[in-house]
Amino acid sequence: MLISLVGLPGSGKSTVGRQLARRLKVPFVDADQALEMRLGCSIRSYFEMQGEERFRDQEAHMIDELTQAFQGVLSTGGGAVLRAANRAFLKERTLVVYLKSTPDELFKRLRHDKQRPLLQVADPQARLKELFEVRDPLYRETAHFVIETGRPNVSHLVNMIQMQLELSPPPTPKAPSDQGHSPKLD
Repeated sequence: MLISLVGLPGSGKSTVGRQLARRLKVPFVDADQALEMRLGCSIRSYFEMQGEERFRDQEAHMIDELTQAFQGVLSTGGGAVLRAANRAFLKERTLVVYLKSTPDELFKRLRHDKQRPLLQVADPQARLKELFEVRDPLYRETAHFVIETGRPNVSHLVNMIQMQLELSPPPTPKAPSDQGHSPKLD
């Protein structure tokens, strides 16, 4: 089984994902780290050199590959849901958990972070609000479960996810071979 975590930058996908994988005794992959390894540079550098559209192309290929071959817990990049194909790959092939955080909570966590390219703007808090407005509906569309992150610690969030998976498991995701075709990349 593959469990994917989606949410805005700083929502805890990597941190919670690592702990959830440990708890479930399964492997963990951070899609952004895997993509940096493939690109040979940081996402921020790639954004600066190639632009967001080329980055999203690379991200889409990575999401397609990981959702076909990987079993465990997958942390996705905050913008992975922007492409319809990525949403389809995640929803159909994995159990998707949306770690929902408010823009204000995220700003408190990320105000000194210089590694997130989309937040390197004059008003990062306003940018987080814009990202939330655009992405929240896409995260909800993709997710099987929504977990409000609020103020709980990582262990509590992992407990909430594990309990949600045990209490009301969603339908089993389709294996890639069962689909007959891949969603169109847009």
